[in-house]
Parts: sequence; structure tokens; C-alpha cells
Amino acid sequence: MPEYKIIAVDFDGTLCYSSWPGLGSPNIRLIEYLKKWKEAGNKLILWTCRAGEALDNAISWCDDQGLIFDAINDNLPEIVEMYGNNSRKITCDYYIDDRALLPETVSA
Repeated sequence: MPEYKIIAVDFDGTLCYSSWPGLGSPNIRLIEYLKKWKEAGNKLILWTCRAGEALDNAISWCDDQGLIFDAINDNLPEIVEMYGNNSRKITCDYYIDDRALLPETVSA
């Protein structure tokens, strides 16, 4: 396993306070956290439903915020090599998403 940690982060409603396909204001606190995370040698994946022009716009928006990703809507190349395939599920240590639930918070 890698020495670093991987965060996969959503765009709309998480990094960017927006309503698809538009762009909105940045979540400065999260963006600064992710920059520090990356500066410490960890990896970032942009994990979004955006595609085509909407994805290109999101990537440019992130670049403008100084947020550079190691992969976009894909696994890191070294993870693909380690497992010998590229599954549809992103391999990461943490997901950050405005629609996330923790299993222990879900009741029957």
C-alpha cells in the first residue's frame, strides 16, 4: 500500500457552492485544507458527475483556486497498477461529499 493517503472530493456543493452546470463561490476552508493535505505529500482525486464542458469548467475553476488533482474521475495510475485493473469505484482513504452519510448514522 502507498505511504500517502488519498482523498476523493466532490465538486458541486462541496468544493464549489454551485448549482450544476453553473459555477459558484469556493469553499475556502475545504480548499485550504486540501492544499495543505497535498503539500504534505498526499494525493487528491476530483470525483464528480460532471462531464464534457461542465467538467472542463470545474477543472479550470479548481486551477484558479490553486487546487491541482492527481486524478479526475479516475483511480491513480499506481493504484491501477497495484490491483491490476481499474475498477469503477475510486480507491481512496476518504471521500468528501455534501451528500455523504456515515454508516453509523443511518437507522433502520
